[in-house]
Amino acid sequence: MQDTHHKPRPLGGRILTVPVVILTVLTLVAVYYVAVRFYLGIGAVTNVNPGYPWGIWVAFDVIVGPAIGCGGFAMALLTYVLNQGKYHPLMRPALLGGLFGYTLAGVAVLIDLGRYFNAVNLMVPWYLNTNSIMVETALCVMAYVAVLWIEFSPAVLERFRLHRVREFLERYMFVIIALGVLLPTMHQSALGTILAVNETKLSPLWWTQLLPLLFLISAIAMGYSIVAFEATLVSRGFRLKSEMHLLTSIARITFWLIAIFLVLRIGVIVLNGNFGLALEPTREALLFWVETILFAGALATLATDRLRRTERYIFLSACLLLLGGTFYRLDSYLLAYVGSPGWLYFPSVPELMVTIGLVAFHVLLFILFCKYLPVLSNPPREAAKARAP
Repeated sequence: MQDTHHKPRPLGGRILTVPVVILTVLTLVAVYYVAVRFYLGIGAVTNVNPGYPWGIWVAFDVIVGPAIGCGGFAMALLTYVLNQGKYHPLMRPALLGGLFGYTLAGVAVLIDLGRYFNAVNLMVPWYLNTNSIMVETALCVMAYVAVLWIEFSPAVLERFRLHRVREFLERYMFVIIALGVLLPTMHQSALGTILAVNETKLSPLWWTQLLPLLFLISAIAMGYSIVAFEATLVSRGFRLKSEMHLLTSIARITFWLIAIFLVLRIGVIVLNGNFGLALEPTREALLFWVETILFAGALATLATDRLRRTERYIFLSACLLLLGGTFYRLDSYLLAYVGSPGWLYFPSVPELMVTIGLVAFHVLLFILFCKYLPVLSNPPREAAKARAP
């Protein structure tokens, strides 16, 4: 007899809750400012300028967002590449988070582009600059968004009982899964490559030829952290059985990823003789220590097996690592980035509200999809206790 204990099912329940209302209001505020942006032009809502052409929409929505959305990629490495089927209950929630993270990052790019209508030129071969790392990044992200929707589609097909379509799709899903591992590896490292060719724009505390590797490792670590973060909040918020036995195993992997990242990050600075810059009373030194302390804090909270078996420490480590990875990317692309002389940048209120609205929309869609579609596998706590012998 088939065990349905881990079969994904819709959560159901009320839709119009206080969190949903708040998230909807924040989303509508963002929609208003996006409408103003497209009607009056990008200059009407942003403070980007010739000295700082990349504002908060690029630094957070496009650079940080996909890294936080790496849960699907990170879990695919475990579940499919390393053939660890025990992690499969966490696969769909991770895919769903990545799906919205990458899709909304693509939306943010279109909002940020001055001539957004020229984005279609990415699909026209004779317009492509094959020597541009940004073209490679854009194409990989576009392809990965399509891959994520296809990977998640079995949940939609199950909901509407399109079993034959689902069976046909699953025959070829191995190709989609392979692309789902390859594409993020390419574009997450490419985000570091974009900075590697801008040596004069970054302090030696950030610039290194290892930037592609550092961006990739930190993205995978952030992917595992967002899985732990979401799993903890979902189990508490919807009163579901905890997935601690899986999160503990993931925490061990995350610990070593953080350790490797810190050794490479700080080791390169020391070997290049630039660690003295971190001891100077400068803004760059302060930013460096903030992100380093956050990474080190995440490492310390996972340092022993006893800590890794405790939900609060796993959640705390996930929060610290997500903040550390966020600051590392914000520092590299915005806060520690050296713009053209004579120019300054600080995000406007509309810019901030659009970014907050996109995050709110991400969370709102995640809640609605979990309620309507078979995403989560862990049963309610009461049901789990009833099954217990």
